[in-house]
Amino acid sequence: MPELPEVETVRRGLQPVMEGFQIAKAEARRKDLRFPFQKDFVARLEGQTVTGLGRRAKYLMADLGSGDVLLMHLGMSGSFRVVANEETKTPGQFHHPRGEDRAHDHVVFHMSSGASIVFNDPRRFGYMKIIARHALEAEPLLQGLGPEPLGNEFDANLLARACAGKKTSLKAALLDQRVVAGLGNIYVCEALYRSRLSPRRSAATLAGRAGQRKGVAGAEPTDHARRLVGAIHAVLNQAIEAGGSSLRDHRQTSGELGYFQHSFQVYDREGEKCQTAGCAGIVKRFTQNGRSTFWCPKCQK
Repeated sequence: MPELPEVETVRRGLQPVMEGFQIAKAEARRKDLRFPFQKDFVARLEGQTVTGLGRRAKYLMADLGSGDVLLMHLGMSGSFRVVANEETKTPGQFHHPRGEDRAHDHVVFHMSSGASIVFNDPRRFGYMKIIARHALEAEPLLQGLGPEPLGNEFDANLLARACAGKKTSLKAALLDQRVVAGLGNIYVCEALYRSRLSPRRSAATLAGRAGQRKGVAGAEPTDHARRLVGAIHAVLNQAIEAGGSSLRDHRQTSGELGYFQHSFQVYDREGEKCQTAGCAGIVKRFTQNGRSTFWCPKCQK
């Protein structure tokens, strides 16, 4: 599933062709994706100006002039492409290319700028929903989401408090969207490696002595927490700058594949020598909470 950097890359690609323009015509070519479309889905979109295009965790959020918000999720295989003047950029080359079957073009927004924005989703795990802006806080899909990892409020103190008393592993805590929103398996593995922390480490250890007591307001962050937050910031910003990762089929809106995968230091590098200077360790892989975890047992403690 696309993670925060991929979704942010898509947002930045769509912004110039959506923001400030009217949805002249909307097409929903099926009755559903992962969930059924609302009966008035098309009617609530057509004629509306997109006043802003934001992101919350792994969701794209288009503010409409009507006061509604179009919530969009890419799911496992969803992607947007922008068609202008009957031309689309040739997709980049990669060893796991996305299918080109236009039969999976399920939603199309024809913008007043003349551009068309096409949502393609072969597996149909993506979804779209229109929500009144004033009802967002009560929206079940958004309730309980933790802070944005690149937001101002996310720091070592906040992470330590969120992990205080947790019985889970550090990796499981970071994948919990209630602790921090938008992180996924790839970037958690990379951040843990950069901070030299074991994915098996107890999450509670980020809160020091108070770490064994859940929700302690005064839980002091350890140096581990500070290193981890710095690593999360660094790896996400680097991935966004690189256009995201294309392990399987993520594409930017231009059709080009992201290339952060070439900068992976540990993910998908099982059997390779650890890249930490002076470390003689070998990258290992094991299954944790149903997901592949890549780490160096020698330097990640």
